[in-house]
This record gives sequence, structure tokens and C-alpha cells, in this order.
Amino acid sequence: MQPNQITEILDRPLSRELLARDLTRLAYVAEDGTPRAVPIAFTWNGSQIVMCTTKNAPKLPALRRNPMVALTIDTEVHPPKILLIRGRAELDVVDGIPDEYLQMNGTYEMTPEQRVAWEAEVRSLYDGMVRIVVTPTWAKLIDFETTLPSAVEELVRQREERRRA
Repeated sequence: MQPNQITEILDRPLSRELLARDLTRLAYVAEDGTPRAVPIAFTWNGSQIVMCTTKNAPKLPALRRNPMVALTIDTEVHPPKILLIRGRAELDVVDGIPDEYLQMNGTYEMTPEQRVAWEAEVRSLYDGMVRIVVTPTWAKLIDFETTLPSAVEELVRQREERRRA
């Protein structure tokens, strides 16, 4: 997929809404060779998905060995709105708490007092984190109104051909 095609998809209003959400599902190949899909908080910086995790997270050795990942960001309503992204994970070990981690958890409902207590707990627990940064190399937006999964698109095309025959 060409970079301009990816940009066009990610710049759509619905994509921007999905990229403003809190949670994605990160899919990768675990060290034992089996697939994993884990929910993880994220933020979109305008060109990359940034996720943060502990320095001892089991996913890190797997991502070092095979950095190719897939992300799903979706809604819980019918029809679902789904943004699919593929890319390569780059790992960045940082001291302290990355600003993105504090930002990506900023939309959860917390009172100001809860926020202060949460941030203090985070700062006392982590001496550093790993930023998982994914630059999209492929993207697809599915809204079930203007875009469909490719298999469903194929069924619609076949149905139209049968109707014309």
C-alpha cells in the first residue's frame, strides 16, 4: 500500500474518531510461534500509533524477534466501525514515564483526586517503560456503510453479477 493511500484512509473523519479512542488490540506472534492479540492503551501522534508497556512485558522479546504487528481499533455499536492497521513495531526503552502514557490514560473517567493518586502510583511503580511505536504500512477503514470487509465486498460483487446475468 502506498503512503498516500494510507494517509487518505487515516485522514478520514471516522478514522480520526477511532484514532482518538483509548484502546487498540495489538496482534503479534509470541515467542512460542502462536498468535496473540492483547488490548493496550494507545495514542496517535499524527503519523504513528504509540503504546507503552512495562520493561518486563512478555510481548517485548517477541516483538524484538518479529516486529510485524496488526492493530484493530473499533467501536462497540452496530454497525461496528473498524480501523485496521498493519506496521512494524519499533521499541524505545525510556527512563521514567513517557508523556504518551500519561496522555493516553487521560481520557478515562477519573476525578482530579483520582488522577493525582493514579499518577503518583504510576511514578512510584515504574522506573522506566518501553514505547512501542508503529508507523502504519497498511490501513483499512470498515464502516459497513461505505466500506466493507474484502470478503463481503466480493460477495456483493458476485451478487450483482448474478443479477445482471
